[in-house]
Amino acid sequence: MKPERIFVAGHRGMVGSAIVRRLQAEGGCEILTRAHHELDLTDQAAVHRFFQVERPDRVILAAARVGGIHANNTYPAEFIYQNLMIEANVVHAAHTTDVQHLLFLGSSCIYPRLAPQPMREDALLTGTLEATNEPYAIAKIAGIKLCESYNRQYGRDYRSVMPTNLYGPGDNYHPENSHVIPALLRRFHEAVQADAPEVVIWGSGTPMREFLHVDDMAEASVFVMRLDDATYQAHTQPMLSHINVGTGVDCTIRELAETIARVSGFKGRLTWDTSKPDGTPRKLMDVSRLASLGWRARIGLDEGLHDAYAAFRRSLAA
Repeated sequence: MKPERIFVAGHRGMVGSAIVRRLQAEGGCEILTRAHHELDLTDQAAVHRFFQVERPDRVILAAARVGGIHANNTYPAEFIYQNLMIEANVVHAAHTTDVQHLLFLGSSCIYPRLAPQPMREDALLTGTLEATNEPYAIAKIAGIKLCESYNRQYGRDYRSVMPTNLYGPGDNYHPENSHVIPALLRRFHEAVQADAPEVVIWGSGTPMREFLHVDDMAEASVFVMRLDDATYQAHTQPMLSHINVGTGVDCTIRELAETIARVSGFKGRLTWDTSKPDGTPRKLMDVSRLASLGWRARIGLDEGLHDAYAAFRRSLAA
């Protein structure tokens, strides 16, 4: 029997690379990947040619243009255009080449800024989005609806998972365009190296966030992908097909910063720049749907941050 061919789109990203590691550990499948210079996922013709030639059995769509508050505010056009193009091209090409199974990775920012906490899947499209990342959120909502629409019209099995804030090996540590954990890991590390007396952090420190290690996300993604149709459909709805992935536990940004300071060995003071935006006051996922299916996160924040900091230091050495 031929091994199943799985195309992991975005395999060089933090999530995609973790999913590849997970699939390799499980074995029994052939993993298809393409770097950006080999296949531009925003190029519709190129994507269709790839699918026609390679004929994958499954697709995991982890490719995306991502970034933190600064990047979302600075490049809104790129964030909405590139993400819309990637998901539209990949989903449609999968359908036209008769790929029955696809997993789309979204983001917790799809939910309204003031959604009731913890955020349930049915909070989608019930309120105004957070302004700082609205273009990215709209693109991700479109991805969910693409999957649901192809399921409804063509009987496809295209599933969506919505992770909370992710971190871990393979993260983006750019000083301006990264998310909060890699940004703080870099800032505290540089402060330790320079023996700096303080680290300045954006915002008030009061917003609450939930964080999921990328290896847990990879495990959850493969778990959802492998669920049999009857089990998956019993826990979702045709027009509410996405599943939250998180820990179900959050902390303040201040608590996060204090933990990263301890992990990095920083002994100075933390200063909060309240002139900078905080973003959404709280973002905690309701993960009861995924728990009822039999999966829970395993990696705690303290353990995960030690692993992430070690990965960051390895990236510097490389």
